[in-house]
Amino acid sequence: MKVRHIEQSELSQLLSLLKAKAEFDGCPESLLATTESLKDALFSATPQAHALVVEINGQLVGMATYYTIFSSFIAKPGLWLDDLYVYEEYRGQRIGLALMQKLCKIAEHAGCGRVDWHVSKFNEHGKNFYRKIGATISEVSQLVRLETKAIQNLASA
Repeated sequence: MKVRHIEQSELSQLLSLLKAKAEFDGCPESLLATTESLKDALFSATPQAHALVVEINGQLVGMATYYTIFSSFIAKPGLWLDDLYVYEEYRGQRIGLALMQKLCKIAEHAGCGRVDWHVSKFNEHGKNFYRKIGATISEVSQLVRLETKAIQNLASA
């Protein structure tokens, strides 16, 4: 098992992992990313995000996408784990743990005060895994989102 950052030539494999994640989450229609948009986001002069992958026998079997955030409460940067996914047939092999360990090494090296992410309230397996690695799960906060149309409406008001 090799955990590393994705290479540009592997973007179609990353897109396949993202498609599987969207299907797992029950929202395949929400996946709008393309290999070109991923290339722009991950490999531009100022990348908007990063992607870790796990390679086994030359195949990508898991991924974690993340980007930098900032907490004004602790006045430190953090990492936002956007997506974590391992193909079902590879689960139970500590791949998710390896991805989280690598992500935490990156966070520690960058002086981050925390790593944050969302988990579905229905994803009991995921929640158990996150608790096992030392994460706390807030039952108080909820995701709030403005999508493109709402952004445009507010911006033009």
